[in-house]
Amino acid sequence: MKGFVLDAYGKGTPLRLTDLPEPEVGNDDVLVEVHAAGLNQLDAKIRDGAFKPILPYRTPLVLGHDVAGRVTAVGANVTRFKTGDDVYARPRDGRIGAFAERIAIHQDDVALKPANLSMEDAAGVPLTALTAWQVLVDRTGVTPGDKVLIHAGSGGVGIFAIQLAKHLGATVATTAGVSGADLVRSLGADVVIDYRTEDFTKVLSGYDVVLNSLDGETLERSLDVLKPGGKLISISGPPDPAFAEAQGLNWIVRQIIGLGSRKIRSKARARGVQYSFLFMKAEGAQLGRIAERIEAGDIRTVNDRTFPFEALNEALAYVETGRAKGKVVVSLKAAQQ
Repeated sequence: MKGFVLDAYGKGTPLRLTDLPEPEVGNDDVLVEVHAAGLNQLDAKIRDGAFKPILPYRTPLVLGHDVAGRVTAVGANVTRFKTGDDVYARPRDGRIGAFAERIAIHQDDVALKPANLSMEDAAGVPLTALTAWQVLVDRTGVTPGDKVLIHAGSGGVGIFAIQLAKHLGATVATTAGVSGADLVRSLGADVVIDYRTEDFTKVLSGYDVVLNSLDGETLERSLDVLKPGGKLISISGPPDPAFAEAQGLNWIVRQIIGLGSRKIRSKARARGVQYSFLFMKAEGAQLGRIAERIEAGDIRTVNDRTFPFEALNEALAYVETGRAKGKVVVSLKAAQQ
């Protein structure tokens, strides 16, 4: 089968299209013929080597964290899926590899694809929608009446976080550029702040939750809009000791992570605010609940561009520009014909 391989870590290193061995299908796995794969900033960061202390993958490596496709085989212990099922997934860490024609995925990471989505639209959902779910439902428990600020509302996580927060009954503010303002309003944002001309700390106050996906300066300034007891969740770092412990990282790495997040954790404590870092995890059951919300019309997808599989490096470069409104995917349909 064909797939894109990262031969060695390096900033901007192109992935190489080559022949790969067929995936090994374990007893708890489903084998998926990949119809489309979503791209994420995480793919670029892993390629660049930024996540080596946390995700020590060995090269050569097939990247790709979002997949939509059709089940072509199942392991002996698989009971929830059968050959011919259309599915989508975020394969768990250590078993990524959506940038290939086929992938074996643990059944617990898989869900049936939303029936009202194309493969391309479905491929843009898993990682970012799971991130939004795990921040707003699992980590912060947003309830009706809460006030939530979501930075970068027109980005991959933002588009799902805005809709999910509104579905949960929150008042939602978001930061966006002029080009993304209409989009985030259409997703349900109540307050839209132009990050180029407005200071969100002068406009907002008394918020319960902030979801940050931007830089450290934005992270620290977000403390100013939270009320005591509020929660500041960052998906862009810095990682905190709780994350390091949950990942089972060695003592040295845990100490480094603790030092790296000490400043923001100290400032949060001084404000009576909780800070935590979230690195989303694969979870097929949550994807199933997300599919229900998509099929019910509570959440819609927003894909910016679809590239042919052969143009994956071009697609990844486009993701890195940060200009995409929604998700970027590659389609394997032409490649498989």
